[in-house]
Amino acid sequence: MTSTRSNLPQLLGAARRWFDDALLAALEGAGATPVSPTQAQLFAVLDEEGTTVSELARRMGVTRQTAHQAVHGLVSAGLLEQTPDPESARRRLIRRTPEGERVHRRAERILDGLEDQLAERIGRSAVAALRAALEAPWGRPPQAGA
Repeated sequence: MTSTRSNLPQLLGAARRWFDDALLAALEGAGATPVSPTQAQLFAVLDEEGTTVSELARRMGVTRQTAHQAVHGLVSAGLLEQTPDPESARRRLIRRTPEGERVHRRAERILDGLEDQLAERIGRSAVAALRAALEAPWGRPPQAGA
């Protein structure tokens, strides 16, 4: 007998896609530069002062090459720039341009509105509980044999 119940990672992935799809559609509808879901995720993990491509890849859970491709597309679109890292002459930091900052602020407003829409659909207490569970410290992932 096969279970039709989705596991938690599948449910979290579907929820992420709901937000990603709605965000990208809203940005496109507002006339913003089109970006891919990977590029949108990169914006979400980028530090204000800048982040290396290697660190972006780690935070996104993708290869360095994938992160580099996403960065390259956003640099070409004028949303990101590469600057020297003051701590290491060999590294470059990826930062938002003024246009990238404007798009990032718009995306944050859209996401706030999407969270409100979700609360209207499933209830404010359900959204608050979901947020509390996701913000709680989970600890390090279990290790094999531990």
